[in-house]
Amino acid sequence: MPFFRLSFHPLACPSGFFIEGVGKRMTALTKMIIIDDQGKPVSFSREEFASLIGQAVAGFGRLSLDEYVERVWQLLSRKESVTVEQLHQTAILEGLSYIDEDEPDWTFVCARLYLQQLYREAARQRGYDARERYGDFYSLIVSLTEQGVYSPLLLERYTKEEIETAGSFLDPGKDLLFTYIGLRTLADRYLARDYERRLYELPQERFLVIAMTLMVNEPPKRRLELVKEAYWALSNLYMTVATPTLANAGKSYGQLSSCFVDTVDDSLQGIYDSNTDIANLSKSGGGIGVYLGKIRSRGSDIKGFKGVSSGVIPWMKQLNNTAVSVDQLGQRKGAISVYLDVWHKDIFAFLDARLNNGDERLRTHDLFTGVCIPDLFMEQVEQRGDWYLFDPHEVRKVMGFSLEDFYDEEKGCGSFREKYWQCVNEPRLSKEKVPAIEVMKSIMRSQLESGTPFMFYRDEVNRQNPNRHLGMIYCSNLCTEIAQNQSPTVMKRQYVKDGMIIIEKIPGDFVVCNLSSINLARAVTDGVLARLIPIQMRMLDNVIDLNNIPVLQAGLTNEKYRAVGLGTFGWHHLLALKGIRWESEEAVRYADELYETIAYLAIQASMELAKEKGSYPAFPGSDWQTGAYFERRGYQSHGELDWDRLKQDVARYGMRNGYIMAIAPNASTSIIAGSTASIDPIFLKVYAEEKKDYKIPVTVPDLNEQTTWYYKSAYHIDQRWSIKQNAARQRHIDQAISFNFYVMNTIKAKELLDLHLTAWKSGLKTTYYVRSTSGTIDECDSCAS
Repeated sequence: MPFFRLSFHPLACPSGFFIEGVGKRMTALTKMIIIDDQGKPVSFSREEFASLIGQAVAGFGRLSLDEYVERVWQLLSRKESVTVEQLHQTAILEGLSYIDEDEPDWTFVCARLYLQQLYREAARQRGYDARERYGDFYSLIVSLTEQGVYSPLLLERYTKEEIETAGSFLDPGKDLLFTYIGLRTLADRYLARDYERRLYELPQERFLVIAMTLMVNEPPKRRLELVKEAYWALSNLYMTVATPTLANAGKSYGQLSSCFVDTVDDSLQGIYDSNTDIANLSKSGGGIGVYLGKIRSRGSDIKGFKGVSSGVIPWMKQLNNTAVSVDQLGQRKGAISVYLDVWHKDIFAFLDARLNNGDERLRTHDLFTGVCIPDLFMEQVEQRGDWYLFDPHEVRKVMGFSLEDFYDEEKGCGSFREKYWQCVNEPRLSKEKVPAIEVMKSIMRSQLESGTPFMFYRDEVNRQNPNRHLGMIYCSNLCTEIAQNQSPTVMKRQYVKDGMIIIEKIPGDFVVCNLSSINLARAVTDGVLARLIPIQMRMLDNVIDLNNIPVLQAGLTNEKYRAVGLGTFGWHHLLALKGIRWESEEAVRYADELYETIAYLAIQASMELAKEKGSYPAFPGSDWQTGAYFERRGYQSHGELDWDRLKQDVARYGMRNGYIMAIAPNASTSIIAGSTASIDPIFLKVYAEEKKDYKIPVTVPDLNEQTTWYYKSAYHIDQRWSIKQNAARQRHIDQAISFNFYVMNTIKAKELLDLHLTAWKSGLKTTYYVRSTSGTIDECDSCAS
């Protein structure tokens, strides 16, 4: 039997396609020996090899095939015999070397060749003919459930007939949408394997298992219809789910949420309990944000003993050790960010914690840092005024309130500045006076060296909080896109009863992030937003009920607010397809219009879910219920967006979710979907994605003669245009956005300061990394969606 029939499923390809393109150079049909999957030697001709490659390049007739085939054949001919695996690997590696700005489609050819390897490997493990590409779906579920890889949930909740019907939804043709780097990332990190790392699950089966898992609790009469719709959204790459959901849905381990945010109480018990909670979440695949602003500063008193507190740095060291030692399912080390208020006495030590020089005992290189900044500080920086640093414990003891519990309700006036000046003018309160600009210089120095701290503009965040009736937002998460109510969990008492130690705690709001993102380039171009967003919001909402979170207060908060984060990626890709330049008013207007539409559809979808399933428990008194959410953003009906009607419907029927939108970085999942990350501009049109022992050449998506002019590098873009775009979209997003600055390493301090001031004045809630050309930045995998 010819080799290519063993390994390839015939693709739609004219039989003469390859012969016309390459066959002219073939003066003789030399042969070699191929070792097939059964270990038998098979004679394999150059003509058969030509046919094999011809199938893989179907539809890409402009590629330079002659030289490629000659090079691969010569490489293979040097060996006495070649295995099927070696043949495919050689063809793939040689194909990757051809990827460049002129011929980007080689990535799809390599993806098709790699697909055949995946089909063969899965068929070998599952015992079916590889020419079928996909085996029996029900048998897969039974096999992996028996091996303990899959949870019993699918077999318990779906009948065999339902699973077989779901299996009929599988569309192997959708595998051809993947680029090589996208398929490789999906296969290496997310497809289900047994405990010997042998591949069982194929790409479309991963999507279908996710769809079935997320719809498992829906009413049986319409459940398969919803599974089919969710699979449609995933298989067409119109959307991606969060990395933990992509990796863990349907499996017997891990959880489904992306990030968590904890507020640490200022007590020994609270600090150590928080560390335990963080460790438990980290091991199950969660990224962590931690607010440290309530912890007393260095030199504060403990139980009346003066000057004995060691401040926040030792507790940061403890968290740093947790991040390193408690990894995420063996895949990567834990990811933890810590936030501190800019008025905290330990702020300078905090800002130095990631620097490369200085006392290593005071360094936490494995943590990410963020600074909580009130409007008043930015005003003092701009005016070159003084700034005062306080110990939060002393403020509580002397003043009878916690300064971090206040924010300015209006721009330029409000509770925080009133309380702050009270503290400044209180003679009993110790304080340190420093020029505000000196604090800002330390912030920027750290950013240019390490990329952090992130900036969290606490007043704007809390002013726009739709659930401000029930709490305060102290900080953000690991990737700065989550903004939800927080409070510390406090030990009430512990006692012995019937031989058992009983510990009672008052649970705080422990934030949970449930993320999913729209692939703008595909969904907008195909005009499917109105169909996509309702199923996507349902999938997100169902994650809340399915998730098994190992920290109880996080589970309670998840149920209380039912918060989700619908996001987007592929913004630069979409602009290029539409022929819109990044640095233009047209791009700013388009961001405003598009994100208003997405917000409308997301709010409408959550309202419809509330009709069906009920509102989130904290809805009464929220800005959603009172209508303040819509009024604060100045929404008025126009075109197909009937904001007046939607506002009335929300007041009447409620909202299923207390928070609905957040834009995450999407670094890994945007690669899988073959688009650009988040709302970011590209780095380079052609670059290499580095793996452990090799590099994969990658081009930006849909690179051609038309789009190339619209793919300008992030480092050559005026960052003010990015701020304008982000300010336009931020109005429509109830939470926040992972927004990076891209700067040259030669940037002057004054220029970077101007960018920060512009971002703050423009109403941005957060900024993420300052990405300088001088260094590399660690990506956040947890929030990728």
